[in-house]
Amino acid sequence: MTRTPIPRFDDNYSEEAAKARREFLTQQTGASLQHTGTYSLPPESLKSNTENFIGVVQMPVGVAGPVLIHGEHAQGWFYVPLATTEGTLVASYSRGMRMVSESGGVKVTVAEEFMQRAPLFEFEDARAAKRFLQWLNESLQTVKAEAEKTTGFGKLEHIQTWQVARMVYTRFNYTTGDAAGQNMCGKATHAACQWVLKNSPESISYFALSGAIETDKKHSHMNLLHSRGKRVIAEAVIKREVLQRLARTTPETIFKQRQRSAIGAQLAGSAYSGPHSANGIAALFIATGQDEANVVESHTGMVFMDITADGDLYFSVTLPSVICATKGGGTGLATQAECLKMLGCEGTGKARKLAEIVGATVLAGDLSLLSAILADEWVSSHDAYGRNR
Repeated sequence: MTRTPIPRFDDNYSEEAAKARREFLTQQTGASLQHTGTYSLPPESLKSNTENFIGVVQMPVGVAGPVLIHGEHAQGWFYVPLATTEGTLVASYSRGMRMVSESGGVKVTVAEEFMQRAPLFEFEDARAAKRFLQWLNESLQTVKAEAEKTTGFGKLEHIQTWQVARMVYTRFNYTTGDAAGQNMCGKATHAACQWVLKNSPESISYFALSGAIETDKKHSHMNLLHSRGKRVIAEAVIKREVLQRLARTTPETIFKQRQRSAIGAQLAGSAYSGPHSANGIAALFIATGQDEANVVESHTGMVFMDITADGDLYFSVTLPSVICATKGGGTGLATQAECLKMLGCEGTGKARKLAEIVGATVLAGDLSLLSAILADEWVSSHDAYGRNR
């Protein structure tokens, strides 16, 4: 078979170039791209977002809520856009948001935030590696200055280190403002490491910009303990009367199930101990122009519950690695920018606000699905609204 390359042009981000590629693909594959080629955004706006542009995939967007949030940054009532093709999802999140709001709202806290790149250094032996670690610690301020020359937003806060045999694994931890910051941190760490390689008193026999301990776009136990992105904690006290009226269950029933499902999640080695954090995160990420691959890190976390002295349900969700942004990436694209504006999260100074909305959304969705399972409404709701209709 002969390889036929995809057409490229001097201006790859013009309507003419996109049309030519669609016609080429129709000829090569027989697929009609009529709907793919129907869109409202200007192709030239995509220069930093994709290559070989041919059109768009139209994803349905529903709106859940409103939900009452008491965050340090997100305060008030929010209508949450969710891009999904799964029937019942938006309805379920809306029900959870109603239960949370009628109980007084959800309190959300961003406890800390870091983004990493994790260089690996190798030496002649463990003694040399140990001496290098001492020197690196003493040189931290210079390393920090070299890294921060490359960015106006990123700040190198600290470097974690682990010595294994003759190797030193590091995690350079940055704050990144309103950007998710993976590329920012990569560029800054590369610059810092060029200085390290040139000035290290120990001979470095092997170097890699990533030793994989940052676990970029992969789940890891490391990021449960040491935040990658924003550590978001959402809490709500769900009133007994609200659970009985809207969910046909009780605090005791939910708490009892939680005790048992926690063991099931442990047996399975689940990355998240609640019902379904990835559903809401993925739908909200797609709607607001986030890097969808970050769902794999952002969805991990822990659910904790308790019965209050008044007999209500304390419900909390801790998400230690929510990676979201309000600048850069896909956040400036036409429809994604509209969804961010709907949340009051467009532009500078809004990334923590968006992270708090993510936390509140996950809590509401978990509460609704857990209630549906216990009220034996899980299957019937999908039959009525979902893929089994």
